[in-house]
Amino acid sequence: MTASVITVPAFGSRHDGVRHFFGTRHHAPVAYETGVPASSAGADGRAWLLSVKQVHGTEALIVDRPLTRADRFEGGWDALITNQPGVTVVVRTADCVPVLVYDRRRKAVAAIHAGWRGALAGIVPKTIQAMVSRFAIQVCDLRMSIGPSAGPCCYEVDQAVLEPLRRGWHDWPALLHDDRGAKARLDLKALVRRQSVEAGIPPERITVVNVCTICHPALFYSYRREGRVNGTMLSGIALVSRR
Repeated sequence: MTASVITVPAFGSRHDGVRHFFGTRHHAPVAYETGVPASSAGADGRAWLLSVKQVHGTEALIVDRPLTRADRFEGGWDALITNQPGVTVVVRTADCVPVLVYDRRRKAVAAIHAGWRGALAGIVPKTIQAMVSRFAIQVCDLRMSIGPSAGPCCYEVDQAVLEPLRRGWHDWPALLHDDRGAKARLDLKALVRRQSVEAGIPPERITVVNVCTICHPALFYSYRREGRVNGTMLSGIALVSRR
């Protein structure tokens, strides 16, 4: 059977007060419009799905109040953070890295879209800091799961990526495979993981889904493989609503 979503048992379950998923090309979520909360629980509106316009930046949208049908989020963000039960925050990817974060103690979650631009600009540590600042979270309490993305087996990059990587990251050789100077294959998941550990998340609290979106066409869309956007995968996380 072809999987529609991927979950990580060690990362979180309803018993932990959180649900999460990394979608595949076979995942058919509730219909939604970016920037507009979509009800995923019928007319009562007790559960919501929220996806926003992504701009390959480092800004996070923080949702710290109940959503309504009238809400509109018209800006651009590449991370969403919430402490509201029943709100599934979602990012869309097709080779970029989806990152899900949660804190069981303070009850907050985040979904992050980390392409190479956002990763090199520090979207993941900046989102972690935003969670700490807004919800008084201790970084050591955070858990993270890094989802399917373009892998070092396939993800070749050129000077546009390599130059800022070499200039701004102290341990850049460990992130590259088949380095030929002007081109190399980048391990973007490893960059995100190292940034997260440096930000203070214990390594044992980070899980990685080591599956490449480029070399699994039956399971994932891939902008790099297909040369255009034929579709995107959704990845999301929510605090379980307590009724």
